[in-house]
Amino acid sequence: MSITTERGDDGETDLLYGKRVSKTHVRVVAGGVVDELNAALGVVRVLGLEDAKLIEAIQRGLMDMMGEIAVLAEDRERFLKGGAGIIDGAAVERLKEEIRRIENSGTVVVEGWALPGAGGSELAARWDLARTVCRRAEREIAQLLETGELCNGELLRYLNRLSDLCWLMARREESGAGK
Repeated sequence: MSITTERGDDGETDLLYGKRVSKTHVRVVAGGVVDELNAALGVVRVLGLEDAKLIEAIQRGLMDMMGEIAVLAEDRERFLKGGAGIIDGAAVERLKEEIRRIENSGTVVVEGWALPGAGGSELAARWDLARTVCRRAEREIAQLLETGELCNGELLRYLNRLSDLCWLMARREESGAGK
């Protein structure tokens, strides 16, 4: 089977269950930004091996999120019955626990604004880049929620906590505590 289908040559793409939409559809844009975030975290994962398990778990959550984004409301029940993973309150809590763990470690001291890259750490700069992509994904998901295209508000909470975590991880790396 070839990866080349040529089905997207007309400017449309498939959502789950074969629904066709424009490549500029808000769902496709949001899914693309979450995919970009996943790729940015993949780079962080390669550079920051001590956090590889955490990052992998986050990446898997983002893949679940992309699945949710790619399902129209009329197909949501089918999607859930199929055993697909979803982002729920427990996923948000896991991110909050990680944030608390790092904050309580006392290894990160923040004074004023953080200037990405100023600390000279490529890994910290990559965390900051992932954070900015995450913030863009938040805006796209917020739009989907506002328009009723999505109904799972946990997606927005998850991305908001994830951007917090990315910021904190960058500061941790700059302080040298991530080594």
